Amino acid sequence: MTDTMNQNVTDPVEELTHGQEPQNKNQLTDAKIRRSKAGRITAKVAVYVVLVFYAFIIIAPFLIILLTSFKTWRDASSLTFEWIPSEGFTAEAYAEVFRYRANMDATLPTLVRGFFNTLMYVLPPTLIGLFTSSLSAFAFSKLRFRSKKWMYTALLATMMIPGMIMVAPQFIIYDLIGWVDTPLPLMIPGMFGAAACVFFMRQFYVGIPDSILEAGKLDGLSYFGLFIQIIVPLSVPALIAQGLLGFIGGYNDYFNPLIYLQSSDLYTLQIALRTFAGVYANEQNVVMAGTLVALLPTLVIYFIAQNYFIEGIATSGVKQ
Repeated sequence: MTDTMNQNVTDPVEELTHGQEPQNKNQLTDAKIRRSKAGRITAKVAVYVVLVFYAFIIIAPFLIILLTSFKTWRDASSLTFEWIPSEGFTAEAYAEVFRYRANMDATLPTLVRGFFNTLMYVLPPTLIGLFTSSLSAFAFSKLRFRSKKWMYTALLATMMIPGMIMVAPQFIIYDLIGWVDTPLPLMIPGMFGAAACVFFMRQFYVGIPDSILEAGKLDGLSYFGLFIQIIVPLSVPALIAQGLLGFIGGYNDYFNPLIYLQSSDLYTLQIALRTFAGVYANEQNVVMAGTLVALLPTLVIYFIAQNYFIEGIATSGVKQ
């Protein structure tokens, strides 16, 4: 009887212990969740601090150039940099940029003439070269013919040849055929396409399903019709991305115009900017203004087409 009564009687200490165990476990779980959240927040804050720091390092030179271009000569020549100039901001440096003419009888300012020359030299090879490169990429990605792999390998191998090795032979050849001091060496070679553009466009075309092309063949399209009516509309982002890369590369080219162009009337924007910077070497505000004027067109083009550019680069090489 006594044993039965002892079994029915529960120890109060045990009841309290068993009742507190779930509560303690919940508290530990909540503490772990709070610590993990705090860790994630701390990690995000650290990442953003590092990104902001590096962004400032990249943007700071552009801010300095922009502010200096709006300063007077005295403030720009000061040994200590001032974010807010003592003599205030002025646009006189930009007016000087558009007044400068290397030749007194020139009808256009030197930088403006250089800009139009650059467009004339860069746009045709960019557009025609993009067409020929994409056409070659279509052949390498969708057509079947003998020695296709060997030809593609040889094409990619040309990307391994340093460009400086070809400078002297190219100059000798262009001089023999009378192309020196003309824009032809800057235009004609680019119209035959580029190996890098062929590579990227081929990677994009590989991701286009062959079933679409088979449907086009059933409709009676030729290979060129398949390229124009199916491949090109599907590859607009990639074409824009490669076109931007080609245009910016030609726009910023300094070495080739330097060795091939001798007449000041033929100077590209980069060569004109060099002569301009030499004339105004002691006026840093004017030099900075000329630099921003030369930079502005590429920035405008990029901001307009940045979505296509990012999409074209991101989708190259992705199979669907």
